[in-house]
Amino acid sequence: MQTIQTTAQVDEKGLLQIQLPEHSGETLDILLVYQIIQKTQKRQWSQRFLSAFGAWQEEPLGREPQP
Repeated sequence: MQTIQTTAQVDEKGLLQIQLPEHSGETLDILLVYQIIQKTQKRQWSQRFLSAFGAWQEEPLGREPQP
C-alpha cells in the first residue's frame, strides 16, 4: 500500500483529477480522505475600533523615552 498526499483543486463540475502514470492499465483500490482548506480571510479592523479613531479629546498623548 502506498500513500500520496497532495493539494488539488476540484473543478466547477465537482471533478477531481489525479494522475498516476506509473500505474497505467492497473486496477487499484483507492481510499480518499479529504479536508476542505479554509480560505484565510483578510483581517479587518472591527467597527468598534474604527469608531474610537479621533475620540480622545483630552491633552495629547505622549510616550516617554524608552531605555
